[in-house]
Amino acid sequence: MTLAPIGVFDSGIGGLSVWREIVRQLPAESTLYFADQAHIPYGPRPLAEVQDFARAITRFLLEQGAKLIVVACNTASGAALYALRESFPEVAFVGMEPAVKPAAEQTRTGNVGIIATPATFQGELFRRLAQRFAADVQLHTQTCPGLVAAVETGALDTPETRTLLHRYLEPLLAQDIDELVLGCTHYPFLRPAIEEIVGPAVTIIDPAPAVARQVGRILARQRTLAPPTARAAHRFYTSGDPARLTQQARELVGYQGESFQARWQGGELTLIN
Repeated sequence: MTLAPIGVFDSGIGGLSVWREIVRQLPAESTLYFADQAHIPYGPRPLAEVQDFARAITRFLLEQGAKLIVVACNTASGAALYALRESFPEVAFVGMEPAVKPAAEQTRTGNVGIIATPATFQGELFRRLAQRFAADVQLHTQTCPGLVAAVETGALDTPETRTLLHRYLEPLLAQDIDELVLGCTHYPFLRPAIEEIVGPAVTIIDPAPAVARQVGRILARQRTLAPPTARAAHRFYTSGDPARLTQQARELVGYQGESFQARWQGGELTLIN
């Protein structure tokens, strides 16, 4: 028995770091994953444009039968999560937010580093988090141009990517941070290189496990959690090249299925058979 799936979307393959954790924690759940690779990266785009993309992707995933939507993209969450909840009041959404609260609670030096895209820092979600949880600590923010592209092209451990990481992380280390928040779902795939640069004195916080736990809580509350006997099925879509997404997903998270194309037409997504 296969039940209604969880919808997950990102601008590209970064959301696979969240998808991986959902599948690990909720192995009986089926999923739909959408990568908007025709529009990547979202980070430099106007917030209104990202909101339009997010609404159309949500409509597409709901048409495919999704019972809950995970906005597995910090940029899209920061730009569009409130708008999505207003546009689709009957739908449960789980978004990404920089893990300011646990970082602020755990820091010993009082200095927390956050790496993310410009749109994440500009969004209302980040402003509210900072005001609510970081009144007594210093948040040191750093945008990281080029890192999303490095993950998308598979350049996880190249000299060029390490040069970028040193450029972005060393100013944070100079501020005596002891907590580093990964504020983009692409960044966990760079974690081994990040750990080498920041060293053992800095705790790295990836919000994906907490997001997966929240998905489980909502499904349990709604009584739509798949029973342990359910047969999970996973289906991947992209607005880019499906063969490329299939290869990327296989290499990064061990996905063994195929991918399908959904093309943008007049601001909406149409499934290409």
